[in-house]
Amino acid sequence: MTLEVLEISQARLSAPVSFQKTIAYPVKIGGKGLFSGKSVDMTLLPAKPGDGIVFQRMDLPGQPLLPARLEYVKATPRCTILGRGDVEVQTVEHFLSAMAAFGIDNLLVQVSGPELPIGDGSALSFAEIMRKAEKKEFHVPKKFIVVQDPVYFTKNDVTLIALPSDELRISYTLHYPQSAFIGSQFYSFSLDEEKFLKEIAPSRTFCLYEEIVPLLEKGIIRGGGLESAVVIKDDRVANPEGLRFPDEMVRHKILDLLGDLYLLGNPLLAHIIAIRSGHATNVEFARCLQKVKID
Repeated sequence: MTLEVLEISQARLSAPVSFQKTIAYPVKIGGKGLFSGKSVDMTLLPAKPGDGIVFQRMDLPGQPLLPARLEYVKATPRCTILGRGDVEVQTVEHFLSAMAAFGIDNLLVQVSGPELPIGDGSALSFAEIMRKAEKKEFHVPKKFIVVQDPVYFTKNDVTLIALPSDELRISYTLHYPQSAFIGSQFYSFSLDEEKFLKEIAPSRTFCLYEEIVPLLEKGIIRGGGLESAVVIKDDRVANPEGLRFPDEMVRHKILDLLGDLYLLGNPLLAHIIAIRSGHATNVEFARCLQKVKID
């Protein structure tokens, strides 16, 4: 891995005036976990300014807390897992992408098990709940991570770059040579609630049939199926309803990256250019961005 911060001559960007936000009333969500296949319940509760987004395992003794922060990332095996000691919450990235899109800074998330509901494999259910939920704004300014100089990260065939920008934009190139059907895809998205709802939130996680069968046979993904992912078999979509977008795969990669970057704990202002990144490299890159000054 190499990390390089390049000095360029430019006007310095400043963060917009924006205030921290939570929800006004509790919200309940239920569904099935991808890995356990068991039902899981979530309750979203308002939180105070500066609290951030914090998960709470209600099924464990003492109901321990687990902040949604980079320092608590425990593993990234096809999802992002937060952990501290024996306490874990996994598959947090789809939920966090929706929180990033709707600007939710502070939230207590009570969960009845070790993973969040997978839903249909997208972030649409979380996004629709956030769209309908009444918000509460505090007269406390948000603290933004403002990229002033390019930050460059590369590891093997993955590249991630953060460029100065007055908005959060993600431009992603997906290259999937193991599938002629998926091939190479590109999409560029600037963060906006309505655009997220229409363009990114509905995109589902995807896999090749050959990749997923061994996991199903070993019981690693007990809640997986065509109702919770796009499955590609013999260079065609196995799901009866087909794709939601011709480039649904690259849109989902943007969804994942947005959620992983929200583990920085503060909203980000940058143009992110990503090539073939996944959860592990998303997290490594986010750790590089931790060095950027917060405004």
